[in-house]
Amino acid sequence: MAKLSCDFRYLLIPAAFVFIYIQMRLFTTQSEYADRMAEAVDAEHHCTSQMRLLIDQISMQQEQIVALEEGKKRKDQECAQLKTLVNDLEKKALQRVIDKTQVPVAAVVIMACNRADYLERTVASVLKYQSSVASKYPLFVSQDGSDPRVKTKALSYKELTYMQHIDYDPVHTDRPGELIAYYKIARHYKWALDELFYKHNFDRVIILEDDMEIAPDFFDYFEAAAALLDKDKSIMAVSSWNDNGQKQFVYDPYALYRSDFFPGLGWMLTRSVWNELSPKWPKAYWDDWLRLKENHKGRQFLRPEVCRTYNFGEHGSSMGQFFEKYLAPIKMNDVKVDWKSQDLSYLTEDKYAQYFADILKMAKPIPGTDPALMASNIEGDIRIQYRDQSDFEYIAQQFGVFEEWKDGVPRTAYKGVVVFRYHPPRRVFLVGPDSLQQLGIENA
Repeated sequence: MAKLSCDFRYLLIPAAFVFIYIQMRLFTTQSEYADRMAEAVDAEHHCTSQMRLLIDQISMQQEQIVALEEGKKRKDQECAQLKTLVNDLEKKALQRVIDKTQVPVAAVVIMACNRADYLERTVASVLKYQSSVASKYPLFVSQDGSDPRVKTKALSYKELTYMQHIDYDPVHTDRPGELIAYYKIARHYKWALDELFYKHNFDRVIILEDDMEIAPDFFDYFEAAAALLDKDKSIMAVSSWNDNGQKQFVYDPYALYRSDFFPGLGWMLTRSVWNELSPKWPKAYWDDWLRLKENHKGRQFLRPEVCRTYNFGEHGSSMGQFFEKYLAPIKMNDVKVDWKSQDLSYLTEDKYAQYFADILKMAKPIPGTDPALMASNIEGDIRIQYRDQSDFEYIAQQFGVFEEWKDGVPRTAYKGVVVFRYHPPRRVFLVGPDSLQQLGIENA
């Protein structure tokens, strides 16, 4: 019995070691668990902090989105109010200037952008002669963009209707280095003409730019020309401008011509012509586009010998191109011609070619060598034949008239013939290589 008790005691010693080992492992495990728990708690605290920060940022962004949405709503409301205001102004202005018993000859629109001082000068010139015929020629100003000075100036006139073209679409030029102004101008022209022909339902529109003054008989001239436009569909438009209208090259305020070259700078067209042009209107350089044969399709333009407009715009999109040489010396008519008493039937297509051929046949032919000197020593009208474009440019340079061509047509030309005064009243005819044939002139 004593031996068994001793053996049991010996067994307690390893059991004690095992117990101590187990306790140490338990302590180690508990320590590791406690450390991991602490790390987990720290990670949870960090995640909670990051989550709160993210929630705060999202809340701030949501507040900003709400504020932007409210701002957009306010802007939309303001735009709607402004649009309503503009429409009301247009309606009120039209009611003021159009006598419902009088069918307008044409709407007159002044194309403006950001030159308030130029616009003021142009409007003053137009109102000087338009006021007495306001019911025949309702006056509009169409502004491209939002220059506040131009808008304020335009709205200060009770005699006209204000239109505003706002275009936020980006401009992509066809070639690097091009001025985007020419693209914006083309967009503005299309918008304004669409408005006048399709919204306001005018049959004819006269287009002026914001750097022009007009002659005393400007409106009478266009009223007389309107009858020709309606009668003769071979006339595409009527212009008040002569590219070779410098004071040294003009004489007769009654003289009118047909031309294959679009003059622009104060011109009138009909809704039927605009119906054709509007769907294919170009992205830029609209005036040169109209000079392409594929667009005027053999139709011609009426122009005066003495300009009925004067372009004072030295500063503009064209950077004053040609101003000193060609625009500043322009002679604007100062004679009040009674156009109602004039018989303009000679300008219709079936009569004009013969009329022009008759005056051309009477001109004395001279060779092209030193033509300006020879012309100075000859009495009466003269004609000089040129061989090609380079020959024309050489002769034109001798006299100082425009040398430029577009799509095979010299400026102001009719059937290739350019006419101007030289030591007035003498006329000089620069005649193309096949002009006489086109006009049916033989053995001249």
